[in-house]
Amino acid sequence: MRPMRTAEHPAPERVLLHLSDTHLRAGGSRIWDVVSGAEHLQEALAAIEASRVAPDAIVFTGDLVDLGESAAYADLRRMVEPFAERLGAPIVWVMGNHDARGPFRAELWGEDGSDLSPVDRVQEFDGLRIVTLDTSVPGHHHGELSDHQLAWLARVLATPAPLGTVLAMHHPPVPSVLALAATVELRGQARLASVLRGTDVRAIIAGHLHYSTFATFAGIPVSVASSTCYAQDLTVPVGGTRPQDGGQSYNLIHVFDDTVVHSVVPVAVEHVMEYIDPDDARRRLSEAGLSGVSVRRRSGPPTMPLPVLR
Repeated sequence: MRPMRTAEHPAPERVLLHLSDTHLRAGGSRIWDVVSGAEHLQEALAAIEASRVAPDAIVFTGDLVDLGESAAYADLRRMVEPFAERLGAPIVWVMGNHDARGPFRAELWGEDGSDLSPVDRVQEFDGLRIVTLDTSVPGHHHGELSDHQLAWLARVLATPAPLGTVLAMHHPPVPSVLALAATVELRGQARLASVLRGTDVRAIIAGHLHYSTFATFAGIPVSVASSTCYAQDLTVPVGGTRPQDGGQSYNLIHVFDDTVVHSVVPVAVEHVMEYIDPDDARRRLSEAGLSGVSVRRRSGPPTMPLPVLR
């Protein structure tokens, strides 16, 4: 038996599940007559539940529906809320450029759908604060933040949270490797940077691009989750774009005391090379002389994948 040593990092203090760009349509209609946002989302939720991850919150960073339809938001709630209850995790909804503020408020929050002001919120999860910013511009696909929103954000961030803040938004404040994305980017990014510098924001999470990417903004790590609906093919000849029904993924965010880890998880896996169950993993850790390694995991027997609606 090797001498025991403590692992470099303890268990994360908080775990977030980050999904984006679900693009549901009412009545089961498909994008380009090919892609079903509902079917792919259900596949993703089934895979997540089977993994037995135990998130503290589930964050959806915008473009929840494709056409702003009330019925599509209702379908989304019927799919996600029972899933979230089984995981014991609250939901954080973020507005995207395909969303509509009235139905978004009415169907997801049970609020007055006639209120068309930006949907900015603060939610705290045992010391970790998640601030959601509505970067949408009604009738357009680019993103903007008003002076009022930035002043509100500055007031919120003036008081640090015990475990810091995660800023969730749809349009990411990062360059895109796809040239056409410049037409739908977040505008006025320098104004946002001036508000964020020196605050307790530990990570910025976003969507919109339909591929996973990472950068820094105002000295803060930025993590962009791809889409559960369809993804951009980055092997397209430079200068073009080519969306594909493939490459869908979501992100896991592990918040530690001194760092935040973002991991990209593909929805579909073609081949499994080896499976090491949790008991065997613990045995191997012990044989390697490692202690202090723990996993945030729901208890109970393994769950079966949910059936996919067709």
